[in-house]
Amino acid sequence: MADRTARVERDTLETKISVSLNLDGTGQADFDTGVPFLEHMMEQIARHGLIDLNVQASGDLEIDDHHTVEDIGITLGQALAKAVGDKKGINRYGHAYVPLDEALSRVVLDLSGRPGLTMEVPFTRSHVGRFDVDLFEEFFRGFVNHAMVTLHIDNLRGSNSHHQIETVFKAFGRALRMAVEEDERAAGAMPSTKGSL
Repeated sequence: MADRTARVERDTLETKISVSLNLDGTGQADFDTGVPFLEHMMEQIARHGLIDLNVQASGDLEIDDHHTVEDIGITLGQALAKAVGDKKGINRYGHAYVPLDEALSRVVLDLSGRPGLTMEVPFTRSHVGRFDVDLFEEFFRGFVNHAMVTLHIDNLRGSNSHHQIETVFKAFGRALRMAVEEDERAAGAMPSTKGSL
């Protein structure tokens, strides 16, 4: 399989984002975004997805975290789309259930070429520390719109918002790892009856 790495930069009046990733990495992560809780969650993607991930961001955090979180999701999506290439020979689909104490989440994704997000997470509070939990939907919406993937996220149970979010990100990392892995039986074939994704 070809080298599956990418580096993407996004520069707007609100944020400056740089994302580099290696889909065939070992889970190494390096972040400098000014949003520590998001960094903690992205570390779950790297570690459980075995993706080397570097995200550097500067944004208008004096207003709030919204633009930075959304634009990181957008740039991560662009980097994934670039790194995964033509998608020949990969699994295409991925899914995972992940528990953490009382919380349990399920994530299912399809590298379909069509963006779609269905997210059902009944957060038990509005913030974890200073982080507004509503921004996670903005992160994932930015991601799916630019990675061109279909993503279903369901928190099946949980009473601690930190645990709810962490199970989502761990499950997302595991599902992504499954979807981008090479399917040895596919012998490099396109995983679609249409012949393209």
